[in-house]
Amino acid sequence: MTVEGQWWTMADPREPSVNVPRGEFDFDHRPETDQSFENALAKARAGDRLAVADAVELLTTGSDSEGIDRRRKERVLEAADRRRAEEVGEVVTFVANLNNNVTTACNTGCLFCNFKDRSEQFRSSHEADHPGFTKTPAESREIVERAVDRGIYEVTSVSGLHPAFALDAEHRERLETSDREDLNYRPPGEYDTNPGTYCEQLRAMSVGGVHVHSMTPEEAYHARRGTDWSYEEVYGRLQDAGLDSVPGTAAEILVDEVREVICPAKIDTAEWLEAMEAAANVGLDLTSTIMYGHVENEAHRALHLDRVRELQDRTGAITEFVPLSFVHHDTPLHDRGMVDGGATTDEDELMIAVSRLYLDNIEHIQSSWVKYGDAQGLKMLTCGADDFMGTILSEEITKRAGGEFGEYRSVAEYVDMISAVGRVPAERSTDYRTIRTVDPADRPHGPELGPTADGTPLVE
Repeated sequence: MTVEGQWWTMADPREPSVNVPRGEFDFDHRPETDQSFENALAKARAGDRLAVADAVELLTTGSDSEGIDRRRKERVLEAADRRRAEEVGEVVTFVANLNNNVTTACNTGCLFCNFKDRSEQFRSSHEADHPGFTKTPAESREIVERAVDRGIYEVTSVSGLHPAFALDAEHRERLETSDREDLNYRPPGEYDTNPGTYCEQLRAMSVGGVHVHSMTPEEAYHARRGTDWSYEEVYGRLQDAGLDSVPGTAAEILVDEVREVICPAKIDTAEWLEAMEAAANVGLDLTSTIMYGHVENEAHRALHLDRVRELQDRTGAITEFVPLSFVHHDTPLHDRGMVDGGATTDEDELMIAVSRLYLDNIEHIQSSWVKYGDAQGLKMLTCGADDFMGTILSEEITKRAGGEFGEYRSVAEYVDMISAVGRVPAERSTDYRTIRTVDPADRPHGPELGPTADGTPLVE
């Protein structure tokens, strides 16, 4: 690609915005429109459905000038917070959950990721030590059983694309007998630890009535490689094995010119959307995400929002949207000098706000304390967000990328923080269909919605 500077705002929240070049790629999509900021804001305030150009204007606080205008930004945040209050009120939700990521083995080579470990290192013939892990189905079951006994409602599982993973026994037989060399498959016997099949892992984690949230579109693609099976067939088999809902991660930015830079070996935008729609077609709930603040610009973010909104128009299955601010430390993008930082605080706040204003068909917008930290995560609740993530009894992905904001959260911490900012804390189910408000004075605080939860504190 030819290099051509594009201007971004890098700002300390305590100082005025300062313009510095960032994202030096000659992308076709640029944050330039014929719309005006004032017109876009007027549409947002009136509740009119926004266009991509409107989103670009709101994300940039006006594409007619460089940098973020702080006064304009506050007007966008105010409009989003008002919309949040109108749509969901003052309740701030959280879910009692566990992360059980099965393996870090992956050779997809995404430049934004430091969670993975090269899968070659996991083979029995590899002599050197490595920091990665793989869990057997039996180990996953034991981990989830302990967490269910402690009161969790949900187990989330998102893993690397281990070459030995197959969908089920039939899929493994097809992979074993195929003469294709492009399937990224090796038999489990070549590895120190056998991850089993996706269906075996899901059956192992689906214990005691817990809600299993797993199998991203990228994992579903891995689970059908070498076959002519549709995504409906794959997600149907996964559902039969215990899958309850699908995380909308692996989306990153749903614009292929960005994906070609940050994750060229991953599925493209059209296939991600196809997989998600198929999951909805078999009756699975979905979540949705965006990972921003790396090489993309505001036009890409706006296009991403538009594609998520169109998906929701078709399916109605998306329960929440989760903006994920890129954590750049210890990632290949940073190590190779392709980025020198992540999103600014201004960008983070505008991403939450414009998500609320643009996604008029998705009720819940999440603030991720893992990405933003506690103080800024709470600030996002005044920018349009109404969900504050989950207890996350284990969180390896952001930590391995250099995240610094902890790995788990107690129900008591949630109640104290949310009530301290004048909002109503509430425990929720994964799908938001069950919500239990919590009285801050009614201590001790523990989960009550999980299959064995009885109000005992989840963590001390």
